[in-house]
Order: sequence, then C-alpha cells, then structure tokens
Amino acid sequence: MAAKSSDHDTVDFGARSVRRAAKRGLVDAVFSRVAPRYDVMNDLMSGGIHRMWKAALVDRLAPRPGMKVLDVAGGTGDIAFRAYRRSQRQAIITVCDINTAMLAIGRDRALDRGIVDGIAWLCGDAEALPIARSSVDAYTIAFGIRNVTDIAAALVEACRVLKPGGHFLCLEFSRVAIPGLDRLYEAYSEQVLPRLGAAVAGDRDAYRYLVDSIRRFPAPAQFSAMIGAAGLGQVRHRNLSGGIAALHSAWRL
Repeated sequence: MAAKSSDHDTVDFGARSVRRAAKRGLVDAVFSRVAPRYDVMNDLMSGGIHRMWKAALVDRLAPRPGMKVLDVAGGTGDIAFRAYRRSQRQAIITVCDINTAMLAIGRDRALDRGIVDGIAWLCGDAEALPIARSSVDAYTIAFGIRNVTDIAAALVEACRVLKPGGHFLCLEFSRVAIPGLDRLYEAYSEQVLPRLGAAVAGDRDAYRYLVDSIRRFPAPAQFSAMIGAAGLGQVRHRNLSGGIAALHSAWRL
C-alpha cells in the first residue's frame, strides 16, 4: 500500500524539495509577487488559449440559476465571471483562494464589471475549506490544485463540501500526448516561459516554478485514480490542446 503524502516530511516545490510546513508560504509568496500581472501573463503564455480551456470547463459545468458553485484557487475570478454570466447572473458563486493579493484583484475586477453581489470572495485553504459539508452543487478548480501541499487532502475536501450528486471539475496542465508537440512544448516551457516571466512580471523564478510544478503533476490516469480514492465517482478526463491541459470531471455519489 502506498504511503500517504502526510507521512512524508518533505514535498515538491517546483524542482526543489522543501519541508511540508514551508510550502504553503512559498506558494503564497509566488502568487503575491505575480498577482498584478497574473492575467496578462496567462494571455501571453498561452496565446489566449487558456480562455478556451476555461470556456470548456464552464460548458461542462453548465451553471444554472440558483446553482451553488465553489471555485477554489479562483483568485482573479476568471472561472467565476464566466459561470456567473452563463447562469444569467443568477448562480451563487464563492471564490475561495489562499492568496489575499489574488482575491483583491478578483474583487476589483468584479466591481469593474458592476458585480456587487452573486460572487463572494473568501480567503481559505483548499486542504481545509471554510465551507460546510454537503453545501455546494459544484466544485471547480482551474490551474490551482498542483500548488497545494497535499493534493489528496484537497480532493477529500472537495468531496466533503459537495452535495450528493454534486459535480467536481478540475482544469490543470497535463502531459502532451501528440508526438512532436511534446518536444516543442518542452522547449517553449524551458526556454521561453521563464524569460517571459522575467520580462513581463519581473519574476523569472515564479515562472520557473510554474514549469517545474507542471512537470511534477501526476499524469491524467494517476490523477483520476486520486480523485476516485477521495470518494468521488464517475471520474473522466478530457485532453485539451493535445494534452497541454486536461479537464477532469467527477461526481459526489
């Protein structure tokens, strides 16, 4: 039987091995530094393709009026705004993020869009959500779960807060599945992304961490097994853009 992640004293932080207790602060520091340029960098890094990936998540979510959605690691609000608009501004959405700088930007973006209710902004840890058991219809997380200290614990929390029949959706970077594209993507990640981070966000190290954290994230089959082990059922995944990203779906039974 494999050891649980909590049995280890160290965890990955990008390419480094750090003490478990230190990772949360290190990740928080990364996102505090890049928060002001986070959305601009997403567009530049992906050529805007991240917008299509997020649209695919919201399409799968199919938010409806009155649906209670918890968007974890939702930071600057990309998923929340799409879901809110898709539900005709009648879904009840809570964005929960551990980083206050990202949440502040999300709240400002909401006000810029004239959204003063319908989306709540909550500071909280994906591994210990300040959310009641069986209280949300859907749990979404986009490009956030690879940053938590204990992925298994975060998945158990997702299962805990979902109502029976609730929908789990996770969008995350994955493993390129197309021969040739994998080599191009590796070269782009290794050579271009850190330089872009230095030039635009003024933080090469943060985007070096991004590249390394993607490499260490579990492959789709392994991650699907982790989702199932957390108590969620009907686990499926769909590769996006040749496997650069993947959308995982599951249900609280």
